[in-house]
Amino acid sequence: MAIEDGAGVVVTGGGSGIGRAIARRLADGVPVARGVRGDGFPPARIVVNDIDPAAAALVADEIGGYPVSGDAGTEDGVRDIIAAAREHLGEIDIYCSNAGIGAGTGPDTPEDVWQRAWEVNALAHVRASRELLPAWLDRGRGTFVVTASAAGLLTMLGSAPYSVTKHAAEAYAEWLAATYGHRGLTVHCLCPQGVRTQMLADSGRAGQVVLMANAIEPEQVADALWEAMRDGRFLVLPHPEVRDYYVLRATDTGKWLRGMSRLQQRIEDEEAQ
Repeated sequence: MAIEDGAGVVVTGGGSGIGRAIARRLADGVPVARGVRGDGFPPARIVVNDIDPAAAALVADEIGGYPVSGDAGTEDGVRDIIAAAREHLGEIDIYCSNAGIGAGTGPDTPEDVWQRAWEVNALAHVRASRELLPAWLDRGRGTFVVTASAAGLLTMLGSAPYSVTKHAAEAYAEWLAATYGHRGLTVHCLCPQGVRTQMLADSGRAGQVVLMANAIEPEQVADALWEAMRDGRFLVLPHPEVRDYYVLRATDTGKWLRGMSRLQQRIEDEEAQ
């Protein structure tokens, strides 16, 4: 899919972490998919969204973008973000549905925490695509980036709400790609493991045991997305080893589950110390 010069880009959750890194990376230039019209680096006009107005403004000021505060985890919030972005950009070419939260632990997690995880980590993608698809399908082009997680391909010990909603995000990204790819929609699903952000710092013992040793910087995630956009790849794996884990999970689920159970026992042993 060709990205025109001056592509209009929206990044939700762009005030920090992965979102900030994506906004910075795409502000330097949006790649043109190989085989379309060469390897290009057209400039982009970035709308930086965050629930924290000051964070959105800071990143937007840094990259010459436009800040839009708002909650990507509500229906009205998504609608307002997209309306404000359209007013500024005219057209939205690339929408990075990046906002996400870590939430809860197991089945005893309160209902309102489960619901908030659904709203931010899953329904935000549904609601954004609902607003964007009609214009994109009319034009025959559009790019939708879903920040899921390796937890959406595997699981995240210690947080059932995060794991379940990230699985939903990855599944919805697949559905979009399968349903609308022939009509010009390009979908990228971003699935990193540990990334050195506040979310990882807040992930407790499970995050420390499972993710910290191989955690990468947000900028590495943004670089992986840029390369996937250039190559036209759906699945974006900033941690290449996730592919092997994903294959094992699919081809020998019992072995994979036994390995995850051992990791869970290690987490519990360290918590008991």
